[in-house]
Amino acid sequence: DFDDLLMNTDKLFRQHPDILLKYQHKFKYIMVDEYQDTNICQYSIIKRLAAAHENICVVGDDAQSIYSFRGATIQNILNFQRDYTDAAVYKLEQNYRSTQVIVGAAGHVIAKNKDQFEKKVWTSNDEGEKIKIIRAVTDNEEGKLIARNIFEERMQSQEAYSSFVILYRTNFQSRSFEE
Repeated sequence: DFDDLLMNTDKLFRQHPDILLKYQHKFKYIMVDEYQDTNICQYSIIKRLAAAHENICVVGDDAQSIYSFRGATIQNILNFQRDYTDAAVYKLEQNYRSTQVIVGAAGHVIAKNKDQFEKKVWTSNDEGEKIKIIRAVTDNEEGKLIARNIFEERMQSQEAYSSFVILYRTNFQSRSFEE
C-alpha cells in the first residue's frame, strides 16, 4: 500500500547509499506541490533526493494544511527556509476566486494561527455578501436549517433549485443534506 511504498523507499535510501546516489543524479531538479501536506517520511525522502544538487522547489500554503490526520506536519513547510538557507520565497497573496468579505474573514481566522508565514492576502473582486452563520447541534439539524434557507431564498428570488449549491468538506457530510 501507499504507506509501504513510502516507508520502504525511505528505508532503501537510508540503508543503500549507492541506490540513493543513483536517484539523486537521476533527478537534478525536484518540485513538490502541496508541500504543507507532506509527512515526515515524505520529507525524509525529498530531503535525501535533493541533497546532491539542492535544486528543489516546493509549493504550498501553510494556511491550508488539512492532512494532519494522515501524518502530515505543517512544520515541513515552515522549516523549509531553515533546511535550504539559500531558498527564495515568493508569496502569491492575491486571491482571484473569493470576494473581499470571504478573503477578509479567512484572514482574521488565519491570523490566530501560532505558526505561520506572515502574508497579506487580498482580492480585487467585489465586496460580496455578508457571511451568514448558523448554529446547529447535530448534522441533521444543520441539513434542515440549510434546506430551509434554500427554500426561503428560492421563494423570495424565484430562482430554480439549479441556482443553488451546497459545498461540504467530506462525503459523510452529504447525508443530512440528501435526507
